[in-house]
Amino acid sequence: MKFALIKERKNPPDRRVVFSPQACQKIVSDFPNAEIIVESSDVRVFSDDEYSNLGFRVTNDVSDADVMFGVKEVPIEALIPNKKYFFFSHTIKKQPYNRALLKSILEKNIEFYDHESIVDSNNLRLIGFGYYAGVVGAYNGLRAYGLKFGSFSLPKAGTFKDRTALEAYLDTIELPNIKIVLTGKGRVGNGAKEILDHLKIKEVSVEDYLTQEFNEAVYTQVDVLDYNVRKDGKIIDIYDFFNNAEDYESTFMRFAKVSDLYIAGHFYGDGAPYLFTREDAKSKDFNIKVVADISCDIDGPVASTIRSSTIENPVYGYDPITESEVDYMDDDAIAVMAVDNLPCELPDNASRGFGSMFYNSVIPAFFNNDKDGVLERAKMTENGKLTPRFAYLQDYVDGKE
Repeated sequence: MKFALIKERKNPPDRRVVFSPQACQKIVSDFPNAEIIVESSDVRVFSDDEYSNLGFRVTNDVSDADVMFGVKEVPIEALIPNKKYFFFSHTIKKQPYNRALLKSILEKNIEFYDHESIVDSNNLRLIGFGYYAGVVGAYNGLRAYGLKFGSFSLPKAGTFKDRTALEAYLDTIELPNIKIVLTGKGRVGNGAKEILDHLKIKEVSVEDYLTQEFNEAVYTQVDVLDYNVRKDGKIIDIYDFFNNAEDYESTFMRFAKVSDLYIAGHFYGDGAPYLFTREDAKSKDFNIKVVADISCDIDGPVASTIRSSTIENPVYGYDPITESEVDYMDDDAIAVMAVDNLPCELPDNASRGFGSMFYNSVIPAFFNNDKDGVLERAKMTENGKLTPRFAYLQDYVDGKE
């Protein structure tokens, strides 16, 4: 089985890769029937020489490989027919801007696996960059607070070689007595939590956070039942929320009244109540001054996120009264950090973390007849057709949706 690491061609350039040179070395060592070639790239966080020095062939032509591994969407003109491809296609939610991509994948008889569709038997995702989105998102949120209030200064995350250097710089700042609420306890939320813990910010219970004042920076990490309640007052369990989100209403305002910085690392499901609305943000009781929206759902559950921002210009202002974008330094503005490709700022660590998950969850399936069904569940297209699991995308491909 010959694998290829393909060059990232999407703009703006993405420096991440599925496997670091060391990860490639582990694969060919542990699976003797595996061969890996590397498409030359002047963008990738690991240089061509780092791969070739470990014995991997670096070439401009990877057409002799069986399976192509990439990160972001592959431009249609770069797709090689009759191959297997893995990358984030951003099509499984019927995103209009990538319909032509999925259509071309079918026309070119490509067997396609979306990283987002790699799940276990319970449909839980096995791989992703969410953890490092949380790490960078928390850092960027703190940076945005420092920019707005001038209380400390942090450089952009992308200026650091890796996470170790980023955390070393964090050790030089001193936070004011602020309250930070963090939503989400999955990969994203826990990545953000590690940054707060590295800073030795005190974690407090929900009750203490809501009722007490502190003479130091504190945070609380909350899950969906901490900021949602059933409309009928019943207390069931978290699975009831996931299955019947429309029966719930948000109580997030109790956190908004006492928080200075909000880090949004939650997953937002269809039908779930918004955390805070535009009307909520108009309230005199709304105290949040900075929002780091890692989840970045536009015009969604976090009302101040009216657009995504960029690594180059990561912070904008939201005026809750006019519901419009303003300078984030305006006195009445909520500073919003809503970068939608956060892991790109720490491409070394993000790539290593992603590769480790991919090695553990996916690579064995190529050599054990996919005994756990990982590849079968993830396969979106085969023989020029959508697989049964993804047949719901047919109208989307046909342009009927």
